[in-house]
Amino acid sequence: MNGRPPSLRDVAERARVSHQTVSRVINNFPGVRPETRERVHQAIDELGYRRNNAARTLVTQRSGLIGIIAVGSFLYGPTSTLAAIEEAARKHGFMTLLATLRDVAPGGLTEAVNDALNHDVEALVVIASREALLRRTAELQLNVPLIVVGPSPDDVDDLMTLSVDQAAGAASAIDHLAGLGHRRVVLLAGPQDWVDAQQRLSAAERACERHNIATQVVFGDWTAASGFAAGQELLASWASDLSGSLPTAVFAANDQMALGLLAAFNEAGVSVPSDISVVGFDDIAGADHFSPSLTTVHQDFTALGFKVMQATLAALGGEKPDLAPVSAQLRVRASTAAPRV
Repeated sequence: MNGRPPSLRDVAERARVSHQTVSRVINNFPGVRPETRERVHQAIDELGYRRNNAARTLVTQRSGLIGIIAVGSFLYGPTSTLAAIEEAARKHGFMTLLATLRDVAPGGLTEAVNDALNHDVEALVVIASREALLRRTAELQLNVPLIVVGPSPDDVDDLMTLSVDQAAGAASAIDHLAGLGHRRVVLLAGPQDWVDAQQRLSAAERACERHNIATQVVFGDWTAASGFAAGQELLASWASDLSGSLPTAVFAANDQMALGLLAAFNEAGVSVPSDISVVGFDDIAGADHFSPSLTTVHQDFTALGFKVMQATLAALGGEKPDLAPVSAQLRVRASTAAPRV
């Protein structure tokens, strides 16, 4: 090709199809036979074809960009969701423009949104769980679709939000403990300026009330260190309790805090689950190799990321997105057992 980059027409000639067919394959349009689609992809790989996105934007008036703003956390859940959205976007022919903010300051969000719009993004995805930011996001006036990844506060109705079903996940953890016979449970809650922490705590409290389980609420900040500190405080209070009615299980609002609890109990010689059961939330990588392996609520962040992309595509097409939450699944492992009689 005399040193020039391969063109769409070169791909068409190599694959023995029309250039319109190549365009349909590149843009993931339906109606192309699988064997033809495979032949086109083979020609693309052989020639090293790269489409000219600048020219495509001029012709189609579409940038092929999805803006993603991740705010306030680089914990397991938000990071896993971000990776899944980016992967799903590429599979649908979009590239992502990412902005990360470490706090929820109003100016930072406004600046990130304006930067994304200045790059002509076709839609915006905001990954956020803190209540203040969700309320601020609801006030944005945009001319592109906006999808928020995270649970919505109960009184915010004008946001398109997608998340894992936090309430159902927390309830499943308590149902599991109740089924084992636990009737005194500590709830180690996450920071209450996070909506998912609010929903996990309120759902756990409702489930405990339904099962006639006595509760004690302790607060952490998502970190293993806060779980360890909570565990030490609980051990100190239990050591001075002569009532004989000590809790027999702890539901931690995330796995990192559950890990801290396990460390505190292990240091004090308290056996899990013989002396006390522990349940977490998230099913982070390695939770099945905690000591003991952690019973926890699994969040399918890959499914969530792909569902966010499907909702974005629906909104771009003028359709009503499916905003039903992704199901949470309890993973029962060795950290829970029936209470000692």
